[in-house]
Amino acid sequence: MPRFGVILAAAGQSSRFQDANYKKPFAPLAGRPVWLHSAEKFIDRDDVKQVVIVVSPDDRQMFVDKFGANLAFMGITLAEGGAQRTDSVRNGLEKLADDIDMIAIHDAARPCIAAAWIDKVFATGARTGAAILAIPVVGTLKRVAADHTITETVDRSGLWEAQTPQVFSRDLLTRAFAAHRAGQATDEASLIEAIGHPVTVVQ
Repeated sequence: MPRFGVILAAAGQSSRFQDANYKKPFAPLAGRPVWLHSAEKFIDRDDVKQVVIVVSPDDRQMFVDKFGANLAFMGITLAEGGAQRTDSVRNGLEKLADDIDMIAIHDAARPCIAAAWIDKVFATGARTGAAILAIPVVGTLKRVAADHTITETVDRSGLWEAQTPQVFSRDLLTRAFAAHRAGQATDEASLIEAIGHPVTVVQ
């Protein structure tokens, strides 16, 4: 059985989340923080051997003070985020034990993930080396100019919206990070694409 390590990404700014009191991963949901709901989707799986959560350096002390007992009880490792998402995930990767051979990256602010979806993307990732959860784009897409006028309606055929978890072999993800030199990557699949390895989409 592959040995999975899960990196929960919680170091973002949550700029689209409309609550001045919380970043989305730390916001309460049914009496508990969102990130904890996400972590519980993975922590008791037989194939998951380690979970790492990555938080911003600015949030680290608050996170330890509020949730340190949860981390200790669940055996979750804490890592500090970097300037960009790629830096944060790389920091999480470095915290994983050497015997972890498959990596799953999941946004901590996405707690509504079904066990069946995790099963499917984990199995596909283990088989192919690279797989992500995604959904087909169903809305009408418009390309808009700087003056906010529509320039075209975009054909949505073949367009999918990337989700998480995103699952990769450790060797492949390590090589992708080593090849990444500059600029922001909005997800890890784009790094894998950049080194020429196909990424399988799982719905």
